[in-house]
Amino acid sequence: MDDDGLTYERFVTDRAATLLRYGYVLTGNAHDAADLVQEGLLRLRTAWPRVVRKDDPEGYTRAIMARLHISAWRRRRRERLVREVPEGGYVDRGLEQTERDPRLWRALAALPRRQRAVLVLRYYEDLPDEEIAELLDISRGTVRSQAARALDKLRADWRPSLTQAVGAHHDR
Repeated sequence: MDDDGLTYERFVTDRAATLLRYGYVLTGNAHDAADLVQEGLLRLRTAWPRVVRKDDPEGYTRAIMARLHISAWRRRRRERLVREVPEGGYVDRGLEQTERDPRLWRALAALPRRQRAVLVLRYYEDLPDEEIAELLDISRGTVRSQAARALDKLRADWRPSLTQAVGAHHDR
């Protein structure tokens, strides 16, 4: 193991208890404090060469712990708790009817190959633009422009009939 690793180990040995107390003050919970210390020390290890040159590994670790705690707090604040968990999932009947509409498939088949491939990879395979670009050997910008053009064509060529839309609304 290199000198940086030994120095890191020495820091962890010397300061872990202090960092755990700091984590407890932040969270008010021993388990959450231990999680914060663990994550903070993991992140410190990856940045150790840079941090040790600035001669403040404890300050760096405390800052990481504070940011992690704030992020967790923000996530919990956005959660909406309910008394009872819903039994079943939501089924969009309009989407089911739309997918069975042969006019959609004809309109999709009429698209140029690249546009059709982009839509299928994006919406059916749920791939991000970066992966689509790599698969098709095109740029991310091209993926986005092809998707936009394809969606414009589909909107112009295919629209669900009004009776389908009304029927889907009444099925809810």
